[in-house]
Amino acid sequence: MPNPPTTALDASNYPGGKKSLSGISLRAFLIGTTLGLSVSLTLILVLLTSTPLWRVPFFLAALSVFHFLEYYVTAAYNTRHASVSAFLLSSNGWAYNAAHLSAVAECLLGWGLWPTSSYFAWTGAVGGVKVQVVVGVALMVLGQVVRTVAMAQAGSNFNHTVQVERKDGHMLVSHGVYAVLRHPSYFGFFWWGMGTQLVLGNAVCLAGYAVVLWKFFHSRIIREERFLVAFFGEEYEKYRKRTWVGIPGIR
Repeated sequence: MPNPPTTALDASNYPGGKKSLSGISLRAFLIGTTLGLSVSLTLILVLLTSTPLWRVPFFLAALSVFHFLEYYVTAAYNTRHASVSAFLLSSNGWAYNAAHLSAVAECLLGWGLWPTSSYFAWTGAVGGVKVQVVVGVALMVLGQVVRTVAMAQAGSNFNHTVQVERKDGHMLVSHGVYAVLRHPSYFGFFWWGMGTQLVLGNAVCLAGYAVVLWKFFHSRIIREERFLVAFFGEEYEKYRKRTWVGIPGIR
């Protein structure tokens, strides 16, 4: 009996391709492993010790969730763009990874140099919990939820890179979270980043993240909106007037 006809696999799905199945599975495995180990270590340090260093594995766990959701939401709601780069593990460039390494380094250095000082607790406690930790976690949750929901609601209209040409089917999304925030994914990442540094207790990186992220999103929004005005004309101009960005100093 003859074998049934088979459909050739897209070349991009092979190792080294943009949508390499082996590359996707490897990254998913590494993210999952990091998340499991980080959550376990966080719980051990919180429950069995008094060290503030639980904040480092907590940060790594949050990073793991962030990068997993970047790919998962893309795959679920914008499947055509579910490439290896959608994880955002390396596609953001060396500065992105250097920023996270700096955050971990500052936290560890602060504990190593001032283990009994208030470096990790530069605000007062409420009910035994430091205020900046509570605020930081709240900002992280807010930022992650808004960014994830925004990506899902935008669907095929969302892209990790600024689009310079209007593709077929590209629509102006103005419902859901987009009815209030013009660039909710940027809003989400900015405040998520601020929250991580509050939780870590990083005074230097908090200031550094604020400046770098503000400058990045400010220039990116200006550039992106030039194309959006070209794509949608008066429709986008009206939309821009009734929405806000949600990042201080950027209108």
